[in-house]
Amino acid sequence: MSAPAYKFLPAELADRMHALGVRVRRPVEGAVQGLHRSPHHGSSVEFADYREYARGDPPSLIDWAIYARSDRYVIRRYQEETNLRAHLLLDISESMSFREAGLHSKMDYACFLAAALMLVLLGQSDAAGLTLFNDEIRKTFPPVASLDGLRPMLLALEEIKPSGRSQIEQALHQTAERIQRRSLVILISDLWQEPAGIIRGIQHLRHGKHEVLVLQPLDAAELNLSFGGLAELRELETGARLPVEADEIREAYANEAAKFLDEIRRGCLGSLAEYHLIDTRTPVEETLHARFGQL
Repeated sequence: MSAPAYKFLPAELADRMHALGVRVRRPVEGAVQGLHRSPHHGSSVEFADYREYARGDPPSLIDWAIYARSDRYVIRRYQEETNLRAHLLLDISESMSFREAGLHSKMDYACFLAAALMLVLLGQSDAAGLTLFNDEIRKTFPPVASLDGLRPMLLALEEIKPSGRSQIEQALHQTAERIQRRSLVILISDLWQEPAGIIRGIQHLRHGKHEVLVLQPLDAAELNLSFGGLAELRELETGARLPVEADEIREAYANEAAKFLDEIRRGCLGSLAEYHLIDTRTPVEETLHARFGQL
């Protein structure tokens, strides 16, 4: 019997994910030994420090070389190598439905990214969960570490119908308050909101010692007006309409878009969050290998 086909994880994409890897730079907490450094001490390969021997400790852990030099019973402590718990936050607001120059709408592109990254995480013995949000958190799947557990999330991606306004800062704050263990939080959103609020949410996560990865898929037509003459622009999330003379505002619009992106990039950098701007004209597989292909 053949494996089920998923819209956002077709076999040809899944088969090419083996060379990818997702790593974190700071200690995270996990349940089993894996690929990432843990803040807890255990019996692994990375030396941390010494502590005094205490009653009940196995004598085999005593560092006899230190005892021979100092007559002190001490035990070496190591950093455990542990698995990673990742939480993917996916923006499903109306603005994500936009497509003009891209290969896919921003929403579909984001779903391809989310599906592939969850598969990569599971393939390296990590756990992945999914949260869908717009003006509030709509659905949450806790992290799982099995392909069977991944199936409901892949199906949930296929059911998404972008709608409503996005409240990114609120979603980040709620996630920071909900996650107990140090984790990786992957935000996938077009980020079309005031950068200061988004950065506050990221800083809340960083305060909880979580790693943060921000992926911003944008259609090239959003950054440079591709039309001329008199036109009426409609804001997807509010329905507000604005008549403009495109040729008169083209340069100012491009400058404001560039300023917005620079604020997002600088804010992420200042908060020690990893940030990637993604052009939806680039094939999904190419984007994934460019961002995550170096182990």
